[in-house]
Amino acid sequence: MRPAPVAPHPSSPAHSDTHRPHWRDTFASLRVRNYRLYVISQVLTNTCGWMQRVAQDWLILSLTGNVAWVGLTVTLQLAPMLLFGLWGGVVADRFDKRRLLMITQSLFALSALVLGLLTLLGAIEPWHVLASAAFLGLAIVVDNPTRQAFVPEVAGHEHLRNAISINSTVFQLGALVGPALAAVGIALVGEGWSFVVNAMAGVVAVVLLVAMRPSELSAAPAIARARGQLRAGLHYVGEKPVILWSTVLVGFVAITGINLATVLAAYADDVFGIGAAGYGLLNSCLAAGAVAGALASTRRKSLRLRTLVYSAAVLGVLQMTAGVINSLPLFCIVLVGVGAVSLLYLTGGNTLVQTTVAGTMRGRVMALYILVLFGAQAGSGTLIGWIAHEFGAHVAMVVSGAGPLLGAVVVGAVLARKGRLTTRLILRDRPGRGLLYVVPRDSVPQAAVSLTPGLLSRGLRGRSRSTHPAERRRRRQPRAVPGRAAHPRQHTERTWTRTGRMR
Repeated sequence: MRPAPVAPHPSSPAHSDTHRPHWRDTFASLRVRNYRLYVISQVLTNTCGWMQRVAQDWLILSLTGNVAWVGLTVTLQLAPMLLFGLWGGVVADRFDKRRLLMITQSLFALSALVLGLLTLLGAIEPWHVLASAAFLGLAIVVDNPTRQAFVPEVAGHEHLRNAISINSTVFQLGALVGPALAAVGIALVGEGWSFVVNAMAGVVAVVLLVAMRPSELSAAPAIARARGQLRAGLHYVGEKPVILWSTVLVGFVAITGINLATVLAAYADDVFGIGAAGYGLLNSCLAAGAVAGALASTRRKSLRLRTLVYSAAVLGVLQMTAGVINSLPLFCIVLVGVGAVSLLYLTGGNTLVQTTVAGTMRGRVMALYILVLFGAQAGSGTLIGWIAHEFGAHVAMVVSGAGPLLGAVVVGAVLARKGRLTTRLILRDRPGRGLLYVVPRDSVPQAAVSLTPGLLSRGLRGRSRSTHPAERRRRRQPRAVPGRAAHPRQHTERTWTRTGRMR
């Protein structure tokens, strides 16, 4: 289904370019010196951060022998973001974002160094790991919205879409490489060195932030301290339909659609019987698709709110399809598609919000967006885990696709109602390469609406069969020939008015 080339509705502005980017512009944002330094720091901190997360979980498990302590560690690291994430966005809007990132990266490095030294000296206790996780969670409250809001400043609005796509690629590569390096490091030298390496990465990240040229940053003006700034941010989101419905939709997608670790573990153990190595294979397929999707998003020509709706629907259908597959090779192929579409959706949602929000509101808006994304994922782990345990992996995978698909239906229906849109099937004289188009209701013949509401069939039998005299005269006129001037009275498109008269 393709959108018709109609004027964008105010609630769904188009963010489009005339031409698709050239292949040499796939990494165009890396030509900006400051952003290049920023990406290097992200590669280091993201990869080493994943190393620390794996080592941290394995360390607390080896110290206690109880997997419940692993869950408690994760909860302590995520809870501050869920409780105070919106205030972190206020902080990001009030202060210089580069300096804030220097502070948070320094805190990450300090925490990792202390934990690493305690582990190497043999003085580590379970409460040390829990305290470190809680400390990291508090720093993440400010770091996450600041990091998101800093991208337009360091890359510039001209390269914003490309920069967000590269950030997503870096994140997925870190998620793919970091745990593998952690596994090798733990086996060879133990958990302690993973923390030390992450501390060194944090120091390098601070140095790279210092090396940036402040004069080349597109910094938004910092807002002065005042009462009601958090409430003002929420009110701003409510008045911007693109931001509001992008946030609502990401909640639907995240509640079941993008947290597949539990489902894939159930598939590896119960369905295919391939063990831990097979579980790694399934995650690698998902990550490989995600990297491909992130790279493809750098060549996206246009982006609208309806694009997110379509992406969510495709993601839901792919996951439901995976839920009925019993062949391992075919399941892996579908997983690659799931990873690609999920990253295209996440990158598109982030880009659409970032290119719509005002600079002085970016920290608060991105804090809300991340809060909904993380909060839904936190709730989905328990929900999908229970479903997988009670009803099996196949049912859990189908339910995982229900969230994105339901979100696409709900948000799509609301947008269609607000924009007075309908679908139209065109088999001849198509304005694009598709068959099904979304068009304003007022541009559709009323007779066709009364016969087939919502699905119009102009061209289904070759031509419209209206008995109106003007329509019969139009059908008798010869069709225009390429290279020959059309008859002055010939029109390529006519519509019906509400009174039944043709105009």
